[in-house]
Amino acid sequence: MEFKKLAKKRYSCRDLKSEKIDQDIINTIIETAIAAPTAVNRQAFKIFILDSEQAKKNIKEVTKWTFGAETFLLVAYKEEDAWTRKYDNHNFAEIDASIVATHIMLQIEDLGLGTTWVGHFDAPKLKELYPEMRDYELIAIFPVSYPKDDAKPSDRHFQRKSKEELVERL
Repeated sequence: MEFKKLAKKRYSCRDLKSEKIDQDIINTIIETAIAAPTAVNRQAFKIFILDSEQAKKNIKEVTKWTFGAETFLLVAYKEEDAWTRKYDNHNFAEIDASIVATHIMLQIEDLGLGTTWVGHFDAPKLKELYPEMRDYELIAIFPVSYPKDDAKPSDRHFQRKSKEELVERL
């Protein structure tokens, strides 16, 4: 799909079918995420795949925003593994993880699936449930599935600021 069309077509899908996603599809999403550019290619991120019965129960303990999905991808990062700009000590870990997360969202859309970036979750509780996550900052959970037949974007999706408000040529 042409990138501009893909970017405009993608929306936060909150009506997902309750079915586990095939491992080949997950592998494609992960490969795309790993291809994401990161500062100095440090790749200070981690993707956790949560799709077991216990994982689904655990996700429901930390957020109500599962939207019916059976498969979840969680994006995390370690600040100490990322590049830091020397002029102001700005660390790029969260930026890099956000780029990875965006690749995930767009690849999901390109595969005909749906998702939304869930940031409203109890990260400390998730770290308790999964000690493997304790050294990471957890930024996003992506419920992944096929959109329900009647799924559609929210009205907010179409509310965009004008180009004049968002872009300035200097």
